[in-house]
Amino acid sequence: VQLVESGGGMVQPGGSLRLSCAASGFTFSTYDMSWLRQAPGKGPEWVSAINPGGGATYYADSVKGRFTISRDNAKNTLYLQMDSLKSEDTALYYCARGGRRNISTMKSWDWGQGTQVTVSS
Repeated sequence: VQLVESGGGMVQPGGSLRLSCAASGFTFSTYDMSWLRQAPGKGPEWVSAINPGGGATYYADSVKGRFTISRDNAKNTLYLQMDSLKSEDTALYYCARGGRRNISTMKSWDWGQGTQVTVSS
């Protein structure tokens, strides 16, 4: 299993970023996928999940209405569109193989290496 995130960077509050995650080594189209994040000095936080077909999406309350998860199964790629970014969104963002139903076990999921998102003026 290989998950490679990209698209992070530094942005001002109110700005936008789009993260991508290229997946390989497994049948991507058959798995729930999630985005997780970890801010400095804090534990990992589940952000969003999507079902295998892309028809069902879920969000943490902290990002609902601002972030949009999507996937392209033909390209084995997961996305996270982040709009109206806030300073508290600053974190290392990871894509992971797992879904909303088993968030309690997310530390045991397969994770990528992460991409840094910094929101600062």
